[in-house]
Amino acid sequence: MTAIIEVEDLTKSYGSKRGITNVSFQVEEGEVFGFLGPNGAG
Repeated sequence: MTAIIEVEDLTKSYGSKRGITNVSFQVEEGEVFGFLGPNGAG
């Protein structure tokens, strides 16, 4: 299949706090993808 979304080494900070660090993933054509945190928020 073909990756329609590809993310490599994504890091997101909120001020001095890091929300995510070095996240990498691919979403293939036809897949459904969700990203959930510890409290179930996405």
